[in-house]
Amino acid sequence: MKISQPEYEVAKRSNVMVTMRDGARLATDLYFPTQNGNLLTNPLPAIMERTPYDKQRGALRGGTAEYFASRGYVVIYQDTRGRFKSEGEFVKYLSEPNDGYDMLVWIGDQPWSNGKVGTFGISYGAHTQAALAALNPPNLACTFMDSGGFTNAHHNSARNGGAFELRQVVWAYTNAKTSPEATANPEILAALEAEDLRGWFQRMPWKPGHSPLRWVPEYEDYIFEMWTQGDFNEYWQQLGICNELYFDQYSDVPQMHMGSWYDPYTKTTTRNFTGLGAIKKSPIHMILGPWTHGAHDVSFAGDVDFGPQSVVSGDLADDYNDLRLRWFDRWLKGLENGADDDAPVKIFVMGGGDGHRTEDDRLYHGGEWRSMEAWPPAGARTSKLYLHDDGSLKVSKPYADAAPSEYQFDPQNPVPTVGGNISSGADIIIGGAFDQREGERFYGSEAPYMPLSSRHDVLVFQTPPLEQEVTVVGPVTVKLWASSSAVDTDFTAKLVDVHPPSQDFPHGFDMNLCDGIIRARYRDSTERQEFMTPGQVYEFTIELYPTANRFTKGHRIRVDISSSNFPRLDVNPNTGELLGRSRRTVIADNIVYHDTAHPSHIELYVMES
Repeated sequence: MKISQPEYEVAKRSNVMVTMRDGARLATDLYFPTQNGNLLTNPLPAIMERTPYDKQRGALRGGTAEYFASRGYVVIYQDTRGRFKSEGEFVKYLSEPNDGYDMLVWIGDQPWSNGKVGTFGISYGAHTQAALAALNPPNLACTFMDSGGFTNAHHNSARNGGAFELRQVVWAYTNAKTSPEATANPEILAALEAEDLRGWFQRMPWKPGHSPLRWVPEYEDYIFEMWTQGDFNEYWQQLGICNELYFDQYSDVPQMHMGSWYDPYTKTTTRNFTGLGAIKKSPIHMILGPWTHGAHDVSFAGDVDFGPQSVVSGDLADDYNDLRLRWFDRWLKGLENGADDDAPVKIFVMGGGDGHRTEDDRLYHGGEWRSMEAWPPAGARTSKLYLHDDGSLKVSKPYADAAPSEYQFDPQNPVPTVGGNISSGADIIIGGAFDQREGERFYGSEAPYMPLSSRHDVLVFQTPPLEQEVTVVGPVTVKLWASSSAVDTDFTAKLVDVHPPSQDFPHGFDMNLCDGIIRARYRDSTERQEFMTPGQVYEFTIELYPTANRFTKGHRIRVDISSSNFPRLDVNPNTGELLGRSRRTVIADNIVYHDTAHPSHIELYVMES
């Protein structure tokens, strides 16, 4: 792989205060390539990451700043507004468009700049890239967004099917400890540290001024704004959290969108690729691996291992920095290294392994990288598997007189989260692939730790053991016909690869692939709430996260239907009260229909193996 080689020494300028349009000054570190102790005289391309996680730590992680600067780039790391050394008030996501734009202008005005800037960063560092690109700033030449870059935070990552993603709460609490208020006042920091966050999760929903975030009001304020605004209104349509509304003006530059199957931003990654790819002329590429959030350097997600070929340094590149460098070399230096000739889509198709127990006590699921021209893959056919009253999942449609499936959903006893598309969950919300069984490490589990499928409030539909393998690659959707005794409730769906019993796993292994939720009041519109009439049957669409998995012979395809996934998502009280402000709960009698008139099913994209 042709990439720039390290040929320069590196000099650093720390805490250069760059003034934004409103006068706030943001702390910026600059890393310059040098020769014999002198800055290079020729103008250079720049690479920038804006981060709320401490620019110094980001630059040193993996030797990133040194790596790129030694190869002829000016590397720029900046603390975002209100974080660490930067001035101003921190308002999560919403300050990033203008601040990012102003930085691109500033870079272009510097004597060392050749007017070409690439952006990079993981997670929030990807959000900052998308936010500035949505304003089409000058000097932006390419982007490399990893595990983020909001298309629509209301659609997923902050809200999800109308529910609120509680990892946002954990993020706020964790990062409030490094806020200027906490670092300047030991008493505030001590108060935050003394809070029992796990205990607070038993007291949801919280009240403003009476939450573990009360010590740092600006963090509490933005959390409650996200939590209580369920409608897709002007708040959610702002730049920084809904960039798809600004795709027409979005910078038409080469873009790499990278993500992973167990990342909370998988929908964002695919929607950026398809939405921008349809209207832009510049190359837009996408990589999706089998990892959790940003974990490219390990071959496992949760309790499942995908093999050494799955990591970035396996079949993709020598390492993560090399992967990014090849992209920047092509679009910032003009090196003919073939980056633009690669297939637009590279995805890791999970599955195909023998299911043995690894030395690290994980199930070996295996998988392989595939190159594709489009997403969903060209040639993939849609396939519907229908829910039947005997708990089966079949290609054939259900009978006309099939009885519905009923269960009670008690908000005081929600289904615990066991893996999934999660980040920033600390030890409360754990992401990845796991056997779908309660356990001590999963919040809300109770002994004896039994399979989630044994719960009375989880409906299970599965195929017989497969007689031939089935490869599923693409978006996943569940169409559900259901009713409730409540005016509002939730319906959840989860796709599971059921490994058969083996010597290493005598009970088998129910591996979660992806899931989704719909809050009933938003079944027809994200912009307008409409409550249910108790007992009336409604059609619901549940958009699960996309996935790529090879169900091998002898495995089963399974769909679990329920009404909660806590603490990943907030619990619906079933009362119809204002979101995030309920003070009571009721038990809902929920009914799922699967007959000829109500053909509940899952829709998958199936490829030839």
